[in-house]
Amino acid sequence: MKENFKRPKPLTEDDISFGGGSNESAAVAIVILNWNGQHFLEKFLPSVMASTYANKRIIVADNASNDNSINFLRQHYPQIEIIYNLDNLGFAKGYNTALQQVNADYYILLNSDVEVTPGWIEPVIDLMENNASIGACQPKLLNYGAKQQFEYAGACGGWLDKFGYPFARGRVFEVLEEDSGQYNQAQACFWASGAALFVRADMYHVLGGLDEYFFAHQEEIDFCWRLQLAGYKVYVQPASVVYHLGGGTLPKGNRQKDFLNFRNNLVMLAKNSSLTAALWKIPCRVVLDVIAAYKELFAGNRDCYFAIAKAHFYFIKWVIIDKKQSVFPISKKGKVNGWYNGSIVWQYFIKRKTKFSEIISNK
Repeated sequence: MKENFKRPKPLTEDDISFGGGSNESAAVAIVILNWNGQHFLEKFLPSVMASTYANKRIIVADNASNDNSINFLRQHYPQIEIIYNLDNLGFAKGYNTALQQVNADYYILLNSDVEVTPGWIEPVIDLMENNASIGACQPKLLNYGAKQQFEYAGACGGWLDKFGYPFARGRVFEVLEEDSGQYNQAQACFWASGAALFVRADMYHVLGGLDEYFFAHQEEIDFCWRLQLAGYKVYVQPASVVYHLGGGTLPKGNRQKDFLNFRNNLVMLAKNSSLTAALWKIPCRVVLDVIAAYKELFAGNRDCYFAIAKAHFYFIKWVIIDKKQSVFPISKKGKVNGWYNGSIVWQYFIKRKTKFSEIISNK
């Protein structure tokens, strides 16, 4: 563990106010979670080091890598602080463990496979400093491999439909739109991408951080839902642009990734919905999952079929046994933004609407 970090003062819900922005330069900690990612650090750290925001720290939280990541950092980036997690704790617990040791006004949870632009921090911090009701924010995420295209993991601000399916301005299921400036307005959304997540440090701890039961995948959506239920807003600031490679840890089509996505989505729905909503939404979602599972099976993708079946089994186990391992909302009074009160499954597969703007125009 890094010895010179001060543990943040424990806060309560009452410690947070909605006051105006500060005239002082807010302290920002860029925290990159790493697990055997030396190749990503080599490729993408130079852009992070070139960030122009003055009052920043750059920290790598290492999830017990067994490659040469640590030696590489010590040799080439001695100015970067390192936190040593003793095991591969996953995305959620890895960040929770590390951020307990980081004192800052804002955290930026940044994936190791993200290329940033020099002035990427300033527009987001300016927005959040001048509106203290914004608890989390993301930049515009573009595809590193096709830089005029939105990137899957957040695009230009995440939304959620009534059955818990995530989509985004610029991305619906697997369809990625070209960025022509059509979503360049800063606005409230439902969730901000965990690939480049700006969050107020005090609020992160008040809300209990990321749900460690999730391990990885959709934990940022769950966090943003809890944040909104507590009375805060989630925003996207497209004046900030980053490029995300994506799929670095668990690539698309990976059986474990499918399992985590389907399980975590059901857990998220159960935790954050009202009891009345959960009682009808979860059975509907299970039916939709079963349809998806058989669709994959008939397409020859047995791994996805079994991953969904396993996800349902573990969701039942969570309901009966494991609920105590999760972080629940501290309140359910807040209004949510970026909510689509319809079905993107219906819009996408039946009505053949593949663009965000087409779907939202039909709400």
